[in-house]
Amino acid sequence: MKTQSEEPAFHFISGLPRSGSTLLAALLKQNPRFHAGMTSPVGGIFLALLEAMSDRLETSLFLDNDARQRVLRGLVTNYFATSNARVIFDTNRLWCSKLPALHQLFPQAKLIACVRDTNWIIDSFERLVRRNPLQPSGIFNFTAGGTVYSRATGLASSDGLVGFAYDALREAFYGEQAQSMLLVQYDTLANNPKKALAAVYDFIGEPWFEHDFENIVFDEGDACDERLGTPGLHTVGRKVRAAPRATILPQDLFQRFAGDSFWNQPGNNPRGARII
Repeated sequence: MKTQSEEPAFHFISGLPRSGSTLLAALLKQNPRFHAGMTSPVGGIFLALLEAMSDRLETSLFLDNDARQRVLRGLVTNYFATSNARVIFDTNRLWCSKLPALHQLFPQAKLIACVRDTNWIIDSFERLVRRNPLQPSGIFNFTAGGTVYSRATGLASSDGLVGFAYDALREAFYGEQAQSMLLVQYDTLANNPKKALAAVYDFIGEPWFEHDFENIVFDEGDACDERLGTPGLHTVGRKVRAAPRATILPQDLFQRFAGDSFWNQPGNNPRGARII
């Protein structure tokens, strides 16, 4: 068993969906010192353990916060115990909502939050739906009905895939641990990946590794995407490139989400979160 001094450094990738987290992980894993990937089961188990150790159960009488901390920390460290990486990134949308807990469990950990304009996130999901018109998506509970308007409303609701992540991001951004998070904007990552990665390396205090932005290999998500009925959800192109395009959303719907990028509003960063 590894001692705490032998453990790797743990960091967490979170933020908004369709905002570059899979691309970021694909690039980071080029570094042989790093482990990174798409969403892991750790976040879901983390929530289940929190609930299982709550006062809802009689057995919580035998638990104190020290025990809870050992169990939750052990979940993360033991899940990655077989990895030889010295720096581990775990990805999950919910980590933004658990930044105080992560800070307590791993005081040196950093949170990398990928962000993007909400209207383009909705546009990206709609493109996936239209790319697979004969295959209902698990994103929408495999229902075959609905319209672009109902799909957008469902995604943006507080318990929707986009709405939850957006609210969690705001919680972390305005919270006491905001200085331990770095927001990586999709446009920066797509247009200047070296600049984005340099900011990540500087933020986590790791020496620079020369990445290959012309030859990205990442195929971990294919089976998961097929099972979800949404082929292409985690597809990463061979090269990093920005592809200018017009939205496929109706203009009134596209404009509904315009201006949601609170992190870009002047004077709206009270806790000093880093943004690249």
